[in-house]
Parts: sequence; structure tokens; C-alpha cells
Amino acid sequence: MNLICWKRSQNFVLAERPKMKIVVLDGHCLNPGDLDWKGLEKFGSLEVHPRTSPDQLLNRAKDADVLVTNKCILTNDLIDRLPSLKYIGVTATGYNVVDPIHCKANGITVTNVPGYSTLSVAQTVFAHILHHTNQVETHANSVREGKWEKCPDFCYTLGPVTELAGKTLGILGFGAIGRKTAEIAQAFEMKILAHSRSLSKDSENVRAVGLYELLESSDFLSLHCPLNDSTQQIINRESLARMKRSSVLINTARGPLVDERALAENLNGDGIAAAYLDVLSIEPPKPGNPLSQAKNCWITPHYAWASFESRNRLMKIVCENLESFLKGNPKNQVA
Repeated sequence: MNLICWKRSQNFVLAERPKMKIVVLDGHCLNPGDLDWKGLEKFGSLEVHPRTSPDQLLNRAKDADVLVTNKCILTNDLIDRLPSLKYIGVTATGYNVVDPIHCKANGITVTNVPGYSTLSVAQTVFAHILHHTNQVETHANSVREGKWEKCPDFCYTLGPVTELAGKTLGILGFGAIGRKTAEIAQAFEMKILAHSRSLSKDSENVRAVGLYELLESSDFLSLHCPLNDSTQQIINRESLARMKRSSVLINTARGPLVDERALAENLNGDGIAAAYLDVLSIEPPKPGNPLSQAKNCWITPHYAWASFESRNRLMKIVCENLESFLKGNPKNQVA
């Protein structure tokens, strides 16, 4: 039993502290069933919803002391109608689902989870790159179709199989994921260029360049910059026109970094060689997204972050964030 002292005149009376109510609004992507919620259960009464629609939000959140959310948008109007709310735990690095300034003004702490998916996202970048250079699926399918059995030679290729050594990887944004991507590229003996406001000079094995040089020189261009006013649709008609026809674009960062219609037109018009996208501007995509049928465009369903190991780290940090808040020393605090 947790006890708290209430002062009544000159006497102290021990009273049981009301059990804190914790509501997870959209827990399915974090935990589709292979993890557990025990780390949160120990802090109070836990209510987990796989998904919450906008019209369900108020009813589910109205008595909560703690809300845990990933993609559920908590508007200022909603927050003003939640008098019990003291803490919001965002189960992601980005926290644009809530207004931290408004929350801070109302005494509500907001935390996020940085760094949990760095390894998984960087790995996915190279899954896409190797898909392009080695065409494993294409060749394996041809064997399944019996083509090797009919081949007069001991081997065959269905297109160029390309070594990465000596090729140039351009990295737009050089935070934790960009740096990890560069480390992997070094193991493949690639040349590495990077453009970032935080990278003012060359670092070991990485050459700092301007945006135009990055676009014009990269064999593979991987996006790792944050989404803001200066980076929204940074990949557009003009920037795509600067890239080599043999270049490959990879986006595992944020969908709105790319002008999707411009990219579709570029790919369909024999522009760059290919695009590999794990994120789109609207998720899930609406029917008719111009990239869904574009030539040489491979789209994966925003899963680069979602390895078991990454989600396990995420769950652990979500619990640690709440525990730190309850101890009066919040970490990863954004409000």
C-alpha cells in the first residue's frame, strides 16, 4: 500500500493514495503481442487500447492521470478537458501529436523516447540498398520458376549486380541514425558525403558538403533530417533534377521530406534509377497515392523502427520515463 501524509490541523493522518490511472491510447504497434505491459502496470491502474479513434479519445482519457500515445493527436482543447492529466508519455521520438508549450503552461509533463530505433533504421537503409544492388528476390524467384534448371551455364544474372565499395553514399541529416548509417557504409568501403546544419566540417571518413553537391554526387541518397519548415519537400522537382539518373533515393525519416508527386513524375519519366521509401506523407496512404504505382519505387509500411529489439528498448524507456517523472526527476522531457 502506498501511503501519503495529509496535514489536518496539527495532526498527521495516513491515508491511502488513490491509485493512479494510466491509459495507453494506441499500443498495438509498440506491442502487437510479443511484449508485455508489466513495466507500466506497477505504477497504477493500467488500461491499454490497441487503437483509439478521435471520437473515442475524450471518453478514454477523461479520468487519466497518465496518457501514453504514439499517433493519437492530443489537441489543446482536449487537454483542457482533462483535469486529472499530469503526464503524457509519447512512445516515439517525434512529439508533434501534442503541443508541449500548452502542456507546460498547464503543468503537464511531456516526454519522448529518442534513440531507441537507431540500429534498426540504419539496418533497413542497407536492406534497401542491398535489395537494389544484389536483386536477391529477383534471382531467387527465377530459380523458383525453374530458370536455373534450364540454364546452359552454371550461373546467370538478370541484371547488374553491383559492389558498394567505391560508391558514394550521401546522407542528408547527420544525427544518430545518419551517423550509424555512415558507420555501416564504411564497412562496405563506400565514400560518404553528408549535409547537415550540425556538421560544419569533415569528420572521420565523412566529408561535409553543401546540399547541391550532395544531390549531384550521391549514388545513394539517404534522408535522415528532421521535418521542419526548411526541410519539408526538400526532395522536389529541382532537387531530383540535380541527381544522377543512376542515383537511388532512400527515405526512412519522414514522409513529407519528399514531394511525392514530383518523385512519381521523375521515376515515371526516366529520372533517377529507383526510390525506396519506408515513410509517406499520409500514413496509411490514401488510395491513389502517385507513388503506389510509380516505376522502380519500393514502399515498405513504416516498419524500419519496428524490430523486436527496437520495440523492446522503446517499451523499457517508456517505463523509465514514467518512473523518473514519478520520482520528481523527469528525463527525456520535452515539456
